[in-house]
Amino acid sequence: MKNALQRNFPMIRTRAEVLKEIQGQPELSHIYDSWKPEQQQLFLDYVTGIKGVKVLYDSFFKEIMNPETTPERLEEFLSLIFRQTVKIKRILPTDNSRIADENSLLIMDILIEMEDGSLANIEVQKIGYKFPGQRCACYSADLLLRQYKRVRSEKGNSFSYKDIKKVYTIVLFEKSTGEFHKYPHNDLRWIRPKSNTGIEIELLQEYILIPLDIFRENLQNKGIENTLDAWLTFLSVDEPEMIEKLIQHYPQFIPMYQQIYDICRNIERVMGLYSEELKILDRNTVQLMIDEMQEEIDGQKIILSLKDEQLSQQERRLSQQEQQLSQQEQQLSQQEQQLHALNQELEELKLRLAGS
Repeated sequence: MKNALQRNFPMIRTRAEVLKEIQGQPELSHIYDSWKPEQQQLFLDYVTGIKGVKVLYDSFFKEIMNPETTPERLEEFLSLIFRQTVKIKRILPTDNSRIADENSLLIMDILIEMEDGSLANIEVQKIGYKFPGQRCACYSADLLLRQYKRVRSEKGNSFSYKDIKKVYTIVLFEKSTGEFHKYPHNDLRWIRPKSNTGIEIELLQEYILIPLDIFRENLQNKGIENTLDAWLTFLSVDEPEMIEKLIQHYPQFIPMYQQIYDICRNIERVMGLYSEELKILDRNTVQLMIDEMQEEIDGQKIILSLKDEQLSQQERRLSQQEQQLSQQEQQLSQQEQQLHALNQELEELKLRLAGS
């Protein structure tokens, strides 16, 4: 019997068909056998519709949301975020010298220039604590500096700082940090500079942070209420039943899923994509373990530093007590000398009284 996704997308193959093709090609069989059993099962679940494909997988996202081939998709998503019509003027190349290192837990990024000249950098981040506010600010500063250098080079002597347009850093978090969960009823966190006096000055850096894990939690209670909810559902949900509800109410996502499952029909290609995702996951897991160990080491250093400071304070207190004790001993010695002198005077006085 066909599952929910197979009913909606007849191009999805059965488990038997997929395994037959894999086993019929030695190179594919070798790749498949190199995976862990749970990885093999997850792959088969994806390509046979038992589970929905994770759209935020780097390769799938860039295929589906490619602003060169289907700009209208990214334009619609950004228009819903900005609450105004967004048109993509051009796609900018990513900078290999950017601040982010290649071992970061960054999955992908798309950098575009919008029709009004402003720039938007769309990032996907698996683990929120690896993308703190400081790093987000550095990304934004990096993007602003790149724009400044480019525009100044293009404008030459006619350059003015008013030629510099806003830069937006848009981050989709698969798993957000505790700060986000303090405000669980907002799907978008829009952060922009604000004066304490109400004065309005056009500063250029803004941030839009989207915790998809919180959105999924809210989705269970409220359901899909609007088109932005539909987009966030598309990007974050892999339950077949939820996908079926999504395409029933928002059929514009049907071609995107069709494209995904057309990719899945090319077993050689999709196995390559899946293998690459596993490599990224393994590398990120190792990096995460290294980071966690480093944090633990740093934490131990802080504890040791505190203990050293406590010991130093105790030593200072002991030194002060020793000084006080030495002063008391000196005072006692002086008092003994004074007492001895008084006793001598008393004896002399007694002798004079006896002689008289």
